[in-house]
Amino acid sequence: MRYDGAHWITGASSGIGRALALELNARGAPVVATARREDALQALRSGCAHPERMHLLPADLLDADGWEPLAARAAELAGPVQVLINNAGISQRATAEATRMQDVRRMMELNFFAPVALTRAVLPGMRAAGHGRVVIISSVAGYVGTPLRSTYAASKHAVRGWFDSLRAELHGSGVGVTVVCPGYVSTEISQRAVGEHGVEHGKRDAVVEQGMPADQCARRIADAIERERSELLVGGKETWAVYAKRFAPGLVERLLPGQEPS
Repeated sequence: MRYDGAHWITGASSGIGRALALELNARGAPVVATARREDALQALRSGCAHPERMHLLPADLLDADGWEPLAARAAELAGPVQVLINNAGISQRATAEATRMQDVRRMMELNFFAPVALTRAVLPGMRAAGHGRVVIISSVAGYVGTPLRSTYAASKHAVRGWFDSLRAELHGSGVGVTVVCPGYVSTEISQRAVGEHGVEHGKRDAVVEQGMPADQCARRIADAIERERSELLVGGKETWAVYAKRFAPGLVERLLPGQEPS
């Protein structure tokens, strides 16, 4: 199905979110782009194919002034939200013991509670219209827990479970759910990750640097939305871990400690 209504994307100032905003805009969709940094959103609009269809909604999802008012502002900018893409999030590069509890809570707030709240805010409108799609950017880590990713993996397991259940509840409503599980994608995710004792990691991982280009990942996600896919695994050979975890969990447990995790 071709979704021609408003596409609201969080975390749109960089990485997968930025690439996806540009891709959907190029396909003619009205896009509402949300991120904390208004200057980065302005740069996004200046570089897109159809600036008149790129609507900016700066917001800090950790300090939102109510989820329903934020959803209402998105609808005022581009019309009723037809596709919500929950992309905003933060990763981790620290052991479970060296990650402060306030950072555990911050990751869960942004990676899990914020997309749940935004989804709940837009669902009534989608149900009333009889169509729509909610997209959640999970991760391969939503299937496979890896070293230095304890809370990140927990948050991605959580969103996969919540949105899988939501999909079942929405059966027959005309509203669908797409769970996206990227592997290594070349973005700034590792640089901005939570490091030990709350210090930003500040380094770009080699495997991330060599990962799938963000624009290629965005095209795959946009295609999955149009095809109304329930789930998309996207990345390189690292996605093998999802299938290996299911069919050979012992092998994964032996190999992961020796691998640089996603």
